[in-house]
Amino acid sequence: MLKNWLGVLALCLLGSATAYAKELPDFTDLAEKHGAEVVNISVTQSVHNNVGMSPFPGMEGDEQMQEFFKRFGIPLMPGMPGQGGAPQPDYKSQSLGSGFIISNDGYILTNAHVVNEADEVIVKLADKREFKAKIIGVDRRTDVALVKIEATGLPKVLVGDPAKLKVGEWVAAIGSPFGLENTMTAGIVSAKGRALPQENFVPFIQTDVAINPGNSGGPLFNLAGEVVGINSQIYSRSGGSMGLSFAIPIDVAIDVSNQLKASGKITRGWLGIAIQEITKELAESFAMKNTNGALVAGVEKNGPADKGGLEAGDVITKFDGKLITVSADLPRAVGATKPGKIAAVEILRKGNTKTLNIGVGEMPSDGSETATPNNKPNGKVEANKIGLTLKELTVQQKKKLNGKNGLLVVESVGTAAQAGIRRGDVILGLNNNESQSVEQFNKQINAVAAGKTVAVLVLRGEATLYVPIKVAK
Repeated sequence: MLKNWLGVLALCLLGSATAYAKELPDFTDLAEKHGAEVVNISVTQSVHNNVGMSPFPGMEGDEQMQEFFKRFGIPLMPGMPGQGGAPQPDYKSQSLGSGFIISNDGYILTNAHVVNEADEVIVKLADKREFKAKIIGVDRRTDVALVKIEATGLPKVLVGDPAKLKVGEWVAAIGSPFGLENTMTAGIVSAKGRALPQENFVPFIQTDVAINPGNSGGPLFNLAGEVVGINSQIYSRSGGSMGLSFAIPIDVAIDVSNQLKASGKITRGWLGIAIQEITKELAESFAMKNTNGALVAGVEKNGPADKGGLEAGDVITKFDGKLITVSADLPRAVGATKPGKIAAVEILRKGNTKTLNIGVGEMPSDGSETATPNNKPNGKVEANKIGLTLKELTVQQKKKLNGKNGLLVVESVGTAAQAGIRRGDVILGLNNNESQSVEQFNKQINAVAAGKTVAVLVLRGEATLYVPIKVAK
């Protein structure tokens, strides 16, 4: 009797295991059919050394570093640890990313942060052929870039519909993490329409697919072999994958690429307002039944919204026929509207519903969003003593910081880059002193003796952190 029961139990367990195994997806067909559509992107950029800056700032005279180089047979050259701070020539910085082919004649999508301000972009295909690519255009607001290689008969991706994606659905990424070409990783869709700090124009697809440095710009596939997104960002405390990765929906990317292909730039709608999320407490104070909508916190004088009658304290619940459920819905809806269009804006004002007809303006460029292909800005400000090129925040950017002062990092090289400061960070202060202007910050840095360490307060997304930087001799 016991033997019979054990037999039944074994059959049940075997059946359960077989059923579970059948539910797991097979990615082999996807890899075989679509791996050739993914490319490796190698970027070279000129880095300008400050006079007297060592390629290893802060390590001059470091006996341990000298011993390290001797042990591995690396010759000590002028400017290396133990050789003093001799003037160094400019050098080339190289980085890697991924991309994918969207047309048989060589158009390729990738991330803006992969190729922006590059001096040279080399695209390597799965068959090992290499091509020098031309940057057609980049859009920093969505982190999408379009490049072109001179080739024909290339395998192109199938474009899917991100709107049909479901949370829990299996997806896969192919890219070059850490330079390891055509690496496939897989996971599920964790969330859709995810809004990230300072990323107002992209409803990100969140996944738990393993994404690492080098995957940027690569495709996110569904099980049908269709591209549904571009892998763009990860949340990580270590620099590696922690199961929180974010992809740009492919429909957003294709719209951007079409504009870049047609004109080399992106045109977006603009109202000229500052908005914020509606909390439960704010909803109660405005006598609202729910927290739906975008609260207008400020209106730019003589801007489209001001001319259309929008006021601070209004709650926008619908824009041009689109429901505004959370505040992040509004920038996407407005940005997708053609400038010059008269849009019906439904608002809640002092408990009453009202509709305003507002002429949508064209979003002004602040010089950091759409870059000139293969060219660096004219009149570029030189890097300071620690390798930072900074600029003061615009009025709109300050509003995002609740009026705080800060300095936007336009470029980070040398000591600052090695310490971990990167482009897009906002410098809030130096050694507990608030940074009011670029001139003030640079004066404070110049006053620091060589070899001393300074603490730079950095805002990255919603997180602030102190970054210690040793000023080079």
